[in-house]
This record gives sequence, structure tokens and C-alpha cells, in this order.
Amino acid sequence: MSRIGLKPVVLPSGVTVAEANGVVTVKGAKGELSVVLPKDMSVEVKDGVMRVIRANEDAKTVMFHGTARANLANAVKGVSEGFSKELEISGIGYRCQNRGKNLVLWVGFSHEVVVEPLEGVKITAKDETHILVEGIDKQKVGQTAAIIRDTKRPEPYGGKGIKYKGEVILRKEGKRAAATGKK
Repeated sequence: MSRIGLKPVVLPSGVTVAEANGVVTVKGAKGELSVVLPKDMSVEVKDGVMRVIRANEDAKTVMFHGTARANLANAVKGVSEGFSKELEISGIGYRCQNRGKNLVLWVGFSHEVVVEPLEGVKITAKDETHILVEGIDKQKVGQTAAIIRDTKRPEPYGGKGIKYKGEVILRKEGKRAAATGKK
């Protein structure tokens, strides 16, 4: 039994939902998103509440029920509020800067790294060590943030690199410190 799939999605004011040929289009103040529904599923909108209805109790239909509802809820939240992720850069000489719509990173390589955002995503360098990734599509915002983080992942010894805001990096003790402490 899918517990997530049975939960209703409350539609904020100004958000409209339309279904045609298995594709649900969600329109709101920030834009428009389309979500493809798995077969044997439909959407019912009544009194400002959207529900995902499954046609049968097949195993595959039940499996995708919660996923379809979660994707639709993310689309509704995206067109009404939007999504954002913040990243922090730490390390001596590590910094970032906007160049047009692209982000330029200097993170310890002999060259600068240019990151292009995915379509519909905006990257802003708040200052030299803080990056804000915004958009209406949750998957694209997360993917863009992951691409930025992957240019220089935080390393466990010095903690240098790009990390998500609030992410805790487990620090390791170096060989030298371990050798002097145990005699």
C-alpha cells in the first residue's frame, strides 16, 4: 500500500493543473512544468486539492503511485515557490565569480573551471565563497548543484573544496599526527 501516493496535494492560489494524454501540466506564478504520469494513473482536481488515482492494483502501478504523486507535488511547489540550494567554498585562494549566466571557479587547478547552468536554472555568486542555485525544477537545481560540487569535492584532511551549506565533512587525522600521538 502506497502511503505517499494516497496523500492529497494542496494547490496554492494561482496554480492550475491540466492533464492531457498522460502528461500533467502545472502552471504557476514562476513558470510552467510538465510531468509524465505512468500508465494506468490519472489526476483528479477537486476543491483546490489534487489526488493521483491509480486504475488497478498491479504491482508496477502500486510501485509508481508514490513516485508520481511526489513528482507532481514537486512541480506544484516549484511553480509556486521555487527551489534553491546553497554551496560554500572553503580553501585558501578558492573563489567563484559570475560571468554572464555561467559560474567561474578557481579551486586549486592550473585553470579556471566554467560551469554552465542547466536550462531553467540560475546560478548566483553571492560573494566569493557562497553560491546560490535557483530554479523551478527540483531535479535540475539539484543536478546543477551536484555538478558544481563535483568540480572540487571537499577533502577530509584539510576540508578544502565545495560543499553544500550545512553539510558536515568528517575530518580525518593525518599520518603525521597519528604517528606522534601513539608511542
